[in-house]
Amino acid sequence: VSDMIATSGKHFVGKAFKRSFGGTSTSSKNIVVVDGVRIPFTLAGTTYSQYMAVDLTRFALKGLLTKTALDPASIDYLYTGTVIQEPRTSNIAREASMLSGIPISVPSHTITQACISSNQCITTGAEKILSGQADIVVASGVETFSDVPIRFSKAIRQRLLQYPKAAKKGLPGVLGLLKGLGLKDLAPEAPAIANYTTGEVMGNSSDRLSAKFGVSRQQQDEFTVMSHHRAAAAHKAGLYQDEIVAVDGRTEENGIKADTSMEKVSKLGPAFVKPHGTHTAANSSFLTDGASAVLIMSEEKALELGYRPKAYLRGWIYSAVDPFEELLLGPTFATSRLLARLNLSLADIGVVEFHEAFAGQVLSNITAMASDKFGQERLGGKKVGQMDFDKMNTLGGSLALGHPFGATGCRLVTTASNRLQRENQRFALLTACADGGLAHACVLERYDN
Repeated sequence: VSDMIATSGKHFVGKAFKRSFGGTSTSSKNIVVVDGVRIPFTLAGTTYSQYMAVDLTRFALKGLLTKTALDPASIDYLYTGTVIQEPRTSNIAREASMLSGIPISVPSHTITQACISSNQCITTGAEKILSGQADIVVASGVETFSDVPIRFSKAIRQRLLQYPKAAKKGLPGVLGLLKGLGLKDLAPEAPAIANYTTGEVMGNSSDRLSAKFGVSRQQQDEFTVMSHHRAAAAHKAGLYQDEIVAVDGRTEENGIKADTSMEKVSKLGPAFVKPHGTHTAANSSFLTDGASAVLIMSEEKALELGYRPKAYLRGWIYSAVDPFEELLLGPTFATSRLLARLNLSLADIGVVEFHEAFAGQVLSNITAMASDKFGQERLGGKKVGQMDFDKMNTLGGSLALGHPFGATGCRLVTTASNRLQRENQRFALLTACADGGLAHACVLERYDN
């Protein structure tokens, strides 16, 4: 397990005031979440079909700068997380930064860590602040499935690279390049959705994980319907109004199905493990376009500039598990270790934002967290605890809102920070799985304004 715990040198307030928060950092700096935004998350091939990923990132960055009235020249560093990279904008952080009006003197780089890419942007930025190399960091994330890089097959690519040399030999040389090519070589290659090492797509692994932990199809469908209904209710109540910045005058997130029901989702057949699998197109997150951004600062700098932060970034951890057997079980291990390091229990957490890659993945982790046997055998003798669904993803989650791989992490932090303020809770836990058997967990504390 690779982990990093950052803790404040100051005491926590409220219930945790007398706790001892151990960690690897001795810095007295507090890291605060000032604010965050996202553009509407939408179904791939719809709203943003004419835009590149760099455009979506630009929309989010400009939205954050406008909302916070931050002087772009004051930014010390900028990160952007993404997974499917466009070759023309391989360092999309730099391209989007300049297109957003941020001075060319502000350095930036791109991070990829599957579905927790923008989580890594936030925590890497926090580490930069803790180390004294920055006071103001912008973390962002983006993904588009409406404009993925599709390339020629390897056989065609190799021959195209050989063409200049072959052309010098005239027609015979050019025709020689065709030798050995078959019809299958003419088919284009889209980005792979299967894990390179295991050769398995996440849906298959999650389906098997659900079977292992006894999570039924009905439970997954019920969780899915709840996610959509909660997301629809949150939008109707205006609870996302403070988070979403309009693109082309629109703020609609078109993946939310307010009218979905058990009757509707139960009609769908298995999408991965056929014919008896439990994962369907409904209880799996859909391909999504979107971008998000978060502004973090040292507390001292935020107050100096007159900001009212929303949350402290109290601790974070990254974990890695067996991608062959437990690809998406990482949140259980990450959450267990982080809460133990921070001397907190699940009962101390008032807000939970749990990334919903698949309903089965979430429910499998929750089952593992509540299991005495799993706690004894795999978590050092102590279970995480029973998850309270009245605290978790109360505004809907990735199953309904969508999951642009590189952008979900910033969404989780923004939503959790806003919920802490709105619901007057002390601590928030956010956690997410990622391809490759990776996972992330983070604890925020409400900033008292």
